[in-house]
Amino acid sequence: MDVIALVMAGGAGERLRPLTDERAKPAVLFGGFYRIIDFTLSNCINSDLRRVFVLTQYKSRSLSNHLKTTYGFLSRRVGEFIDEIPAQMQLGGDWYKGTADAVRQNLALVEQHNPRRVLIVSGDHIYKMDYRLMQGFHVACGAEVSLAVCRVDVEEARSTYGVVEVDEQGTIVGFVEKSPNPPVLPGTQQCLASMGIYLFNVETLREWLSMGGDDFGHDVMPGMLAQGKKIHAYDFSANNKIEEFEAVLCEGRRRKRLVPRASDSDFWRDVGTLESYWSANLDLVSVAPRFNLYGEKWPLFCSPQHYPPAKFEYELPGPVGQATSSIVCDGVILSGGRVRGSVLSPGIYLHSHALVENSVLLGGSLDNGLVNETVIGRDCRIRNAIIDENVSLCEGTTLGYDRAQDEARGLKVQSLSSSSDYLVVVPRGFST
Repeated sequence: MDVIALVMAGGAGERLRPLTDERAKPAVLFGGFYRIIDFTLSNCINSDLRRVFVLTQYKSRSLSNHLKTTYGFLSRRVGEFIDEIPAQMQLGGDWYKGTADAVRQNLALVEQHNPRRVLIVSGDHIYKMDYRLMQGFHVACGAEVSLAVCRVDVEEARSTYGVVEVDEQGTIVGFVEKSPNPPVLPGTQQCLASMGIYLFNVETLREWLSMGGDDFGHDVMPGMLAQGKKIHAYDFSANNKIEEFEAVLCEGRRRKRLVPRASDSDFWRDVGTLESYWSANLDLVSVAPRFNLYGEKWPLFCSPQHYPPAKFEYELPGPVGQATSSIVCDGVILSGGRVRGSVLSPGIYLHSHALVENSVLLGGSLDNGLVNETVIGRDCRIRNAIIDENVSLCEGTTLGYDRAQDEARGLKVQSLSSSSDYLVVVPRGFST
């Protein structure tokens, strides 16, 4: 692929606070020990797209460290790299003012590699995508610019996503940004939502960036449409194909079967809000999750953690360390505590008689080889929670049961759209 990829990883992630108080949104943990950006970068590697610039800006230290420790296996000897490009005021006295401005400030660096096309992707979505298929579509259409779109229900799209209208040839004829009444596909209650993935011929990109505008979604794309420029919509939901092994039960045995289009080939999630982040994590623990972390043909890359194995302590008739319908990572010790329907990242100690339900715990951290654990005390009860790193809860603490009490502790709480319950978020380093 004669393509350079630019990964947008500089957003502040305001709607994910307090998880983004000390880190960039793409650096937030997901699914136990992945970072959100790992899914986009894994897509690049698996698509044989291995010339990648990651554009960073906001609180990028942990993201920078992650990129260095995870993706150093690519070889410059054969022209492969994943390089971080921090904001450097390349064109004056401003930091990146938007996605288009970030690309504009680094266009000269991109052009040093003489690509024919530039793929611009977001570093904060959860999905698997073979970018080669989008490039094949782009070339077959003779396109100058293509935009990836996915099908979402109209209720989900309202005031949330940029939505496009297309003609019978798949050419975009209209675009609205976060409209309360987005256009739907004829005969359906679905919209074509922009995934923030653009494929430009480099000459077209250079031309339109020279006209100004700070953001692709707000400025560049509407400007192109207003001047009659053809933009082709690549239907990710219909056309993306990930070949993968999937498990089937045959004669009482679990066997793997290679399928040409895995069941999560059309999965895409924007985890930009606390509830969407929480629910997308909890979906992973279901019997048949919509998104598969356990694929072999499309591996997901992450940083090695170097924690010891997980351990479950004690047995009946006393308290039993037990986890059901959950993801439990290395470095977790369930010392007589119970976990249900939750995701536990490395470095957690759960004391006897503690109960964690429907929660996402981001674990502890390593500091000079020492583990700073998240500690859940004896008899604690936790439900519907997101708990950031290095948290210590004393014996008998409850979270997610009494909204007024959680608010009095200074914790962020918000109602859940899917039920009458609420979500409670515990910031890094919190203790009771």
